[in-house]
Amino acid sequence: MTELMRQYADLPMDLADASLVLLAEELGEGRIVSTDGSDFHAYRWKSQHPFSNLLLAPS
Repeated sequence: MTELMRQYADLPMDLADASLVLLAEELGEGRIVSTDGSDFHAYRWKSQHPFSNLLLAPS
């Protein structure tokens, strides 16, 4: 988590965001639910895949 938080320090990434990124990498799944729409557009899981925030997805 510390490495991810350093990598995204310009946003900055908090502990909750880092936890979601690591969980996505572990599960191989990029669909998340987060009220933080401002940063997750920049985060990537497995360093290349963008996230799909289901809470902010168009209906």
